[in-house]
Amino acid sequence: MSAAKWLNKVRWDEHGLVPVIAQEAASNDVLMFAWMNRDALSKTVELGEAVYWSRSRKKLWHKGEESGHIQKVMEIRLDCDEDVILLKIEQVDSIACHTGRHSCFFQKFEGGLNDGDWEAVDPVLKDPESIYK
Repeated sequence: MSAAKWLNKVRWDEHGLVPVIAQEAASNDVLMFAWMNRDALSKTVELGEAVYWSRSRKKLWHKGEESGHIQKVMEIRLDCDEDVILLKIEQVDSIACHTGRHSCFFQKFEGGLNDGDWEAVDPVLKDPESIYK
């Protein structure tokens, strides 16, 4: 199968992006959500490490390039509609979030419709100030 063929199977959105879920292979924890373009997915396969597309910076983002918190890719899956990618990864140093937490999904909704709020339920493993210099 040529590179174009497997890349063309992905249903890219109108901006040439596909949503990506990063899941820790060992624990099955969902660590983060991001986006990839064709170059990011190609680079991920080539390196065996997660490379995303940063929409805010408008450039490729090799996860961990600044923080050291690289995501080693164990498996790449495409969903049934071929428009979402799941990366099963090994997270270096157990920190995926820029806040210094294990997962970006650290806020849990507590309470009801009228009195509910989001509460941080996962600890900061490393002070972000010491991660990003």
